[in-house]
Amino acid sequence: MIESEVQEGEKGKRGKVKRTQLPRDILAGSGVLEEVGDVCRRLSLEGVALVVTGQKTRKIAGERVLQILEDADYDAQIVEIRKQAEADRESVESVKDAVRETKARFLLSVGGGRVIDIGKVASFEMEIPFVSVPTIASHDGIASPRATIKNGRFPVSVQTHAPLAVVADTEIIANAPFRFTAAGCGDIVANFTAVLDWKLAYRLRNQEFSSYAAALSEMTANMVLENAKEIKRGGEIAAWLVTKALISSGVAISIAGTSAPASGSEHKFSHALDILAPRRALHGEQCGIGTIMMAYLHGEDWQRIKNVLREIGAPTTAKEIGVPDEIIIEALTHAHKINPHRYTILGDSGLTREAAERLARITGVID
Repeated sequence: MIESEVQEGEKGKRGKVKRTQLPRDILAGSGVLEEVGDVCRRLSLEGVALVVTGQKTRKIAGERVLQILEDADYDAQIVEIRKQAEADRESVESVKDAVRETKARFLLSVGGGRVIDIGKVASFEMEIPFVSVPTIASHDGIASPRATIKNGRFPVSVQTHAPLAVVADTEIIANAPFRFTAAGCGDIVANFTAVLDWKLAYRLRNQEFSSYAAALSEMTANMVLENAKEIKRGGEIAAWLVTKALISSGVAISIAGTSAPASGSEHKFSHALDILAPRRALHGEQCGIGTIMMAYLHGEDWQRIKNVLREIGAPTTAKEIGVPDEIIIEALTHAHKINPHRYTILGDSGLTREAAERLARITGVID
């Protein structure tokens, strides 16, 4: 779906123009994986289909998607991301090579955030349609036009296209370890502080702001706060609630034309941890902990956020994600350097070590 917003300037000349790209087909629910072939047909996708998946997700859903596509009379091929491969340029280039070799006309990523990000970037750069088939509900990349790709030591958020379709089977997502769903909740509650940072940047730096995208982002975060008990029970109800919220968050990013409604100071903190303590925790787990601390800096109810995350079963302390206190403090002091063009509550100079330690101790992130 493409939406354009045009404002007339002086003497009738066209002023502001906004172009929004959204998924054309979103299918979420129990057993919907079986409809992936029909979805591709409805979207008039033709030619060779390339299924991108991981080692584990190939067995969970990748091979099944391949079979469904073949049953729908598609010439379908599959490529498996190496087990330890990261979402980095090397992985993206390997998928692009597979697109060239198979002469694929469209691409489906079947897996978690890493697989989806790699496929999304590869399809964008090869200028072919992309279909997102998540097997876990751990972050909002399943429906957004952004992807995080590691560039050297640093993770970089890059612009891509939004998925042409999202096929989210809640039966498969519910059978994944609950840790991933809980991490998805951390990525969703991060919208609270992300929007606060966005409003601050609008007031202090005159950065472009979308009240519609901000409202959708905040509503998405409230979905988690209001349904914490149901999410904690797990099962398909939890998978449905979190998946729906993640898709809404991705749509808010599309509407805004920037990841600002879902990524602020708490994401800067998470990306700093990625550099200082790689692979210690999931992205959403780190963002949830970051949200607790950034909500305190904004003067908001950080305790409510912490209590909800704890109730759901998401980590709220450094010890729970296996990160030493000193690294938490260091990440806080370096976070403002991540994506410096995005202004947040951390400002241009960041936190002093003393302020960072005090923040982490007051919020109980470190002892």
